[in-house]
Amino acid sequence: MSVQLSRFRLGWWSLGLALGAALVFVVHTFIGTFVFGVFIYYATRPIYRRVERRIRPPSLAAAVSLFALALPALALVAYALSIALNELLKYVNEGAFDPSRWPLVDEELLDGIADPATLLELDPERYLTTEGIRSLTASLGSAADTIAFLGVGAIHLFVMLALAFYLLRDGSRLSRWALRKFGDDRGILEEYARAVDRDFKAIFFGNILNAVLTGSIGVLAYSLLNIYAPPGLSIPAAPLIGLLAGVASLIPIVGMKLVYVPVALYLAVLGVLRDPSGLWFVGLFATISFIVVDTIPDLVLRPYVSGRSLHVGSLMIAYTFGPLLFGWYGIFLAPMLLVLIIHFARVVLPNLLEGEQFQPYAVDPGSVAMLDDEQ
Repeated sequence: MSVQLSRFRLGWWSLGLALGAALVFVVHTFIGTFVFGVFIYYATRPIYRRVERRIRPPSLAAAVSLFALALPALALVAYALSIALNELLKYVNEGAFDPSRWPLVDEELLDGIADPATLLELDPERYLTTEGIRSLTASLGSAADTIAFLGVGAIHLFVMLALAFYLLRDGSRLSRWALRKFGDDRGILEEYARAVDRDFKAIFFGNILNAVLTGSIGVLAYSLLNIYAPPGLSIPAAPLIGLLAGVASLIPIVGMKLVYVPVALYLAVLGVLRDPSGLWFVGLFATISFIVVDTIPDLVLRPYVSGRSLHVGSLMIAYTFGPLLFGWYGIFLAPMLLVLIIHFARVVLPNLLEGEQFQPYAVDPGSVAMLDDEQ
């Protein structure tokens, strides 16, 4: 009987290890998506707490909270698109897209293309060459790769939002279940979970605060730079560029470079076409953007606003080496690991070294205080 029982337990343990390995594989494969989803959850949770008091059911409150978090960014993007559209319309009205005004364009060729009779006289075999077909195939392949990349990005974004949504809605039940199943009579798990949850909240909500402060620095720096801009080389919509830089700081690795690098290239092209003597301003813009708007807030400001209960030096190292070790999501994963390690050493390790066994306890689920309610 004992042999059968041992085989029975061994079979279940084997299944459990296999399922655990599969779960680890999935999380490892999409670790960036899960980490960013946790970031969205902690960034949205303060909003959800307030919304939940006025809106029912919790599913609707979670959806409204996520939309409220994204609304400022969406409004900023819409404002940026409206400015870009106005600039495009201005160039169209000025005739910038008139092919006859472009250099190296033959007016006779344009007249021939505009004449339907000329188009009918064209010999298609002249253009259906092997090289032309190969070039067309390469272009279509590149377009398909771009569409696939955007599709995969949309799927990852959906998973992030879904993870944040269900953590907002069901996080309390999940915490109660974990305490009921794995809690001990000395309260080690509860204390560890509360400490980790508190610092996760500070770190991830601190990233939002860092984005706001960085955007403010960008607005001030670019507005001051425009005072000294040469004629025709001013930063377009300087306050908007600064705000977009703040929003982009939430994107790991590339971050604000998605904003100020294209602007620097745009100014460089204008400088070359209009007045090359004004290229010094382009270099000044790129330097100020990289040092004052990008590097200093990321290395100095972010650790202070994120880790109020953690050592600033350790948090700065985590933010610096995280992207180098793990990739784009390292700026979130490294601080998470730092918090888990620090509180394990502070809360769990001393009890393990004492050599006393943690005794699980059974409690009434209704009597377990929700972790979220005390944050």
